[in-house]
Amino acid sequence: MSLFSENIRRVTRRQLFGKAATGLGVIALDSLLSGRAMAAQTTGGGLPGFPNFAPKAKHVIYLWQGGGPSSIDLFDPKPTLVKMAMQDIPESIRGTTRLSTMTAGSKKWPMVPAIQPYKKWGQCGTEISTLLPGIGSIADEITVVRSMNTEAVNHAPGVTFFLTGSQIPGRPSMGAWTTYGLGCETDELPAFVVMTSSDRQKSCGQLFFDYYWGSGFLPSKYQGVRFRSNGDPVPYLTNPAGIGRSARRLLLDDIQAMNQAHLKDYGDPETDTRISQYEMAYRMQASVPDLTDLSKEPKHILDLYGPDVLEKGSFANNCLMARKLVERGTRFVQLMHSGWDQHGNLHTQLAVQCKDTDQPSAALVQDLKQRGLLEDTLVIWGGEFGRTPFGQGDPAKPTGRDHFGRAFSLWMAGGGVKKGHVHGVTDEFGWNITEDKVHVHDHQATIMHLLGIDHTRLTTRYQGRQFRLTDVHGEVVKGILG
Repeated sequence: MSLFSENIRRVTRRQLFGKAATGLGVIALDSLLSGRAMAAQTTGGGLPGFPNFAPKAKHVIYLWQGGGPSSIDLFDPKPTLVKMAMQDIPESIRGTTRLSTMTAGSKKWPMVPAIQPYKKWGQCGTEISTLLPGIGSIADEITVVRSMNTEAVNHAPGVTFFLTGSQIPGRPSMGAWTTYGLGCETDELPAFVVMTSSDRQKSCGQLFFDYYWGSGFLPSKYQGVRFRSNGDPVPYLTNPAGIGRSARRLLLDDIQAMNQAHLKDYGDPETDTRISQYEMAYRMQASVPDLTDLSKEPKHILDLYGPDVLEKGSFANNCLMARKLVERGTRFVQLMHSGWDQHGNLHTQLAVQCKDTDQPSAALVQDLKQRGLLEDTLVIWGGEFGRTPFGQGDPAKPTGRDHFGRAFSLWMAGGGVKKGHVHGVTDEFGWNITEDKVHVHDHQATIMHLLGIDHTRLTTRYQGRQFRLTDVHGEVVKGILG
């Protein structure tokens, strides 16, 4: 029986009307939230029946590259752009593609080739820009998807769409859905952890909003826990002066007793969330210092991640922390790095972004592999969209590229995806997808599939209808499955 059902059975009519504050609405909420309440009662476990089938991946590390990395410059070589440089992309190719307001009214559409040459990497021969030698070195481990597609043309809606399944904030994030369905493998650390970083020049003004890792209308125990780059990774992790661990335990026991009494009276899933969060915080006081201590990491591992690895809050440091988290059982790790928004500084800032993120991204895959963790850890690298094949700015001397969601790239490694593989094809201008289109919802459905989840079955009822990460869309991309 759900917490709400038990509560309604026990309390009197007067108590129900007088205390519950929501009156008869609680009765309606019982039918809507019973599944959520049951999930909230489970410590560390997921929903009954999940995973739906044997998973290929048990963990996900999403290396989010905020701002829109340029696929034309990094992952999708187009010789035609070299041959026809500065000529307009034909109107027959452009069609009625939706663009941002910055370029939608342009009169000229000058083709701009990749700013650095491509190279064939590994035994597979996948072509990747020489700006990314680290990622190139792991070409035999990754699948490059060159046929991603999204309707979003601006940053916040684009990020929200990828991470929650809707361009409008308020839905549960992918990490929240994952932990809601599957639970966590550890009681010592959160199931869903988020870390953020930015380019040194702070050239990208995009913000990271909490709803990118929020729980939406799921109980808030499933939202991501953000680790800070300064001070304690989580606020109040350190006891106040004069308070020892035993005193903290006694204090928590008294608070938990009161919360348990409240939970028994009202059956509110958020009370259960509060109970579990207090307990997790107490356990994290012991587990997090060990997690963040890099002094035990061998020098060759630190060197693998690059010169910034010991700098707290850097992308390199966060990548190493991600490995340590999944090693200890965290289910979903979301690293969010901003700085890929090259509207007017393509020829300078793109190389800076690549330098900061390339080596750590490759190191993470290599480190997971050598520890036997890559097989069941899915690593994803990509952003909310790509950049235009035409140049932005002065048509005679363009210095940037605008947002472009019609066709762009990302890559995946480990966790059941093919190795040394390229999926999807775009036309000679990099404008239209000609083979194996992958929509955002298809991408989400595939991630869920690799985790052993049928994306159509992981649902919750809210405001009178069933919701899921993929809304009412999404097909598993079987062409990338290993």
